[in-house]
Amino acid sequence: MSELHELGAVELGAAIGAGKCSSAEAVEACLNRIDSYNGKINAFVTTVAEQARAAAKFADSEIAADGQRGPLHGVPVAHKDLYYTKGVRTTAGSTVRGDFIPEFDATAVARLGDAGMVTLGKLNTHEFAYGPTNDTSLFGPCRNPWDFEHVSGGSSGGSGAAIGMRMIPAATGSDTGGSIRIPAACCGISGLKPTYGRVPRHGIFPLCWTMDHSGPMARSVEDIAALLQAMSGFDANDAASSQRPVPDYLGSIGAGVSGLRIGVPNRHFFDQSDAEVDVLVRAALAEFERLGAHLLDVDIPNIEHAAAAAMAIYLSEATAYHEDQIEADPSLYSEQVRTFLDLGNHVLAKDYLHAQRYRTLIGNQLAALFGDIDVLATPTLPIVAPQIGQSEIKIRGLDNGVFAALLRNTEPFNLAGIPALVLPCGLAGGMPVSLQLVGAAFDEARVLTAGQAFQRATDWHTRLPPSLAL
Repeated sequence: MSELHELGAVELGAAIGAGKCSSAEAVEACLNRIDSYNGKINAFVTTVAEQARAAAKFADSEIAADGQRGPLHGVPVAHKDLYYTKGVRTTAGSTVRGDFIPEFDATAVARLGDAGMVTLGKLNTHEFAYGPTNDTSLFGPCRNPWDFEHVSGGSSGGSGAAIGMRMIPAATGSDTGGSIRIPAACCGISGLKPTYGRVPRHGIFPLCWTMDHSGPMARSVEDIAALLQAMSGFDANDAASSQRPVPDYLGSIGAGVSGLRIGVPNRHFFDQSDAEVDVLVRAALAEFERLGAHLLDVDIPNIEHAAAAAMAIYLSEATAYHEDQIEADPSLYSEQVRTFLDLGNHVLAKDYLHAQRYRTLIGNQLAALFGDIDVLATPTLPIVAPQIGQSEIKIRGLDNGVFAALLRNTEPFNLAGIPALVLPCGLAGGMPVSLQLVGAAFDEARVLTAGQAFQRATDWHTRLPPSLAL
């Protein structure tokens, strides 16, 4: 059997269930990895080693007595520091909440605990999730496992980096404009932004109430499916939570993609992507054709306005959430986040309403598009992870802001609230490149099935950062 830290969540759960290892051994292997590598990338901001050891011991006793309750029983996990964890400091990466200790678990944390997962600690996040780089945090920047001078992506950068560095097999993330998908893409792992309302957000610090999503991050689609199964379902504590039944995600992912209709946008997503990214994503699409899928050229009218609409909405909603605290003591916020919160004061009501009208329009157009296709495919990012502190980048000879470039291909699907899965599909200049697969509302099963077919046919999701491949 492989070293325990090399196993994905479902593989590790199977090994624990078969008696090939114990939960206690799996936890110890992860804690050893954290000790060895966290100083290099700054992914974990809090560890709860003794609590985890006790929980693993209890999980082993449960499994010995009654067997596993599911595929994740006994498997280690860690949580973005935006998620409430009972009795464990939860800072949102900000001095504002630097000493906050919740009295309850976020719903998603509690559900993964009910599935038998063992929490190892909390993971770095861009301050209050307000940025796509994770270089602005109470704890300092989170670094990319593939090159420590590059960003991990944000805001769930600690989750992406810890999984990419093989410290843990799985983690939670949140996504308002791309904050699960961006770090997953930057760090060469898999991540899913589910449909809005599929996974409850109760007990997670908000950034933008109408665009926030909670979801899983892991090494493989198989692991994502298992985590999504455990996290999903109605929660009366979240006003946006859906009462729709939860499908058997893990049981359905092996169906393959023969006959699957994959829409490939003819503008916006590829036309401002780095040339190497374009080549690698199109090679991934060719692999889908080889597997029996059909590629269809599609147009998404008005897609070019998505970034402006998203900005008007989250600037307004974030400033509304932080209004009292920033008026009381603005010095507690970083300059970057303080600037964003000030900008929110200058968004007019008519701008917010026009953005919401656009949101309805683009949502309807995407819903209509999924009458003709099954899955939409795009590059996750038009670039690879930029360097820490970099604010501008050239793409095909043109100057672009790093924040805008990182968010360009992900924000539209937060506006529409539809599921988007990202998968590693190559390396450019030694850094990961990622494919994004988007589905109709509550059609996570189809998106996961497509992703699983790709990962069965390729090995990009198994590739290791150079520092770990020795």
